[in-house]
Amino acid sequence: MKDNNSKNDIEKPSEPAAAPEAAKEAPKEAPKPPATRFLFISKYALIHDLAWQVQKEGFDVKYHVISKSDRDVGDGFVEKVDRWEDLKDWADVIVFDDCEFGSLVEKLRKEGKAVIGGTAYTDRLEMDRDFGQEEMKAAGMTTLPRWEFTSFDDAVTFVKENPGRYVVKPSGRAQNEKVLSFVGQEEDGLDILSMLEHYKKGWASKIKVFQLQKFANGVEVAVGAFFNGSDFILPVFINFEHKRMFNDEIGPQTGEMGTAGFWYGPNQLFNNTLLKMKDRLAAAGYTGYIDINCIVNSRGIYPLELTCRFGYPTINLQIEGALSKWGEFLPAVARGEPFNLRTKRGFQICVVIAVPPFPFIDPDAFRKFSEDAVVLFKKPMAEGIHPGDIRLVEGDWRLAGNSGYAIVVTGSGSTMEDARREAYNRVRNIMIPNMFYRTDIGERWNREGDLLQTWGYLS
Repeated sequence: MKDNNSKNDIEKPSEPAAAPEAAKEAPKEAPKPPATRFLFISKYALIHDLAWQVQKEGFDVKYHVISKSDRDVGDGFVEKVDRWEDLKDWADVIVFDDCEFGSLVEKLRKEGKAVIGGTAYTDRLEMDRDFGQEEMKAAGMTTLPRWEFTSFDDAVTFVKENPGRYVVKPSGRAQNEKVLSFVGQEEDGLDILSMLEHYKKGWASKIKVFQLQKFANGVEVAVGAFFNGSDFILPVFINFEHKRMFNDEIGPQTGEMGTAGFWYGPNQLFNNTLLKMKDRLAAAGYTGYIDINCIVNSRGIYPLELTCRFGYPTINLQIEGALSKWGEFLPAVARGEPFNLRTKRGFQICVVIAVPPFPFIDPDAFRKFSEDAVVLFKKPMAEGIHPGDIRLVEGDWRLAGNSGYAIVVTGSGSTMEDARREAYNRVRNIMIPNMFYRTDIGERWNREGDLLQTWGYLS
């Protein structure tokens, strides 16, 4: 590995974080607060690592998974319930893990419940790309030219009349199929034309609305923070997604194969993007994490999309980097209270370990290659290992669900290279049949950190 102990590893400001050594102390048994009970509700079994973390801190936790195919994911880590509605009065804090719960969350808030989750407005920000872009533009951000289509034939005609590099982005639920996003590589747009014809034949029934967005060169970086209904809780979280399946951004889109990030104080990237959404989020009463993914270059900051929910595997990375107890932080967010969020200095990375059929959903392939396989650890390891589609059976971690999204491994360090070293040492301690992962998470920081500093976005 290349040594990154150089000017490329930006020194973190002292105010938002505590020394990383503090995180390595053995966790002490926390007294159980008598009046904080948590109910986590998940659409596709995404949030059990956070639920497990809250439980380990000494709080009462119950967990409901809506998707039938994911019902066994998280078994053994936290107590599962069949009907969350029966426990809404038992819970002091209710946590929803995804978007499209907005109307339900608003109803629960009107009933006086402390809830972390979206609103009808923030659901639309994420699911309706054109609306999200219009809202960011109205808030004062500079957006890239884009065109929305409901017809592939119309889009083909547009590209023929306006040759260039574009990015194809499905809207609505189709955007969850990350393999459907396509970044054009050819200046004449011929590859975009071929891809549109392919989508027309194979995906027309699923992709009802989509965007063509003008391509822009630069550094792709996201800035996120937790919002308590009226204001952001600092520090912010700067992160870099690694979306494709193989090293060097080759292969199909996966959502993410890993992320590099760090907690940071207020900066130009935050001030010129997420902070501009404060009044709109407050008017909606949003509580939870929100993130804007951007392309930045010497000319400006161009927001690409909003994520109005927890990110995956971002939340695993944030668990690695937070020093405050999540069982104390989440109620403050849900109740609109200020909170002194303590975080580690330096950098964190996370690596997704996957098995077939990931990144595709193929139940037959999962049953053949991965179902119920045991995760083996060469030596006992308690830190930096976060269950994905895993269930706990008599002390063994076993693959569950049907997606093959197995484990997220995290690491921290005073430099990005130190964080990489810790995370990949942990990865090498894990054995799963047919497992695969990227080995280059965080390597781009050496160049991208220099560029962000040169352009002044972290000042």
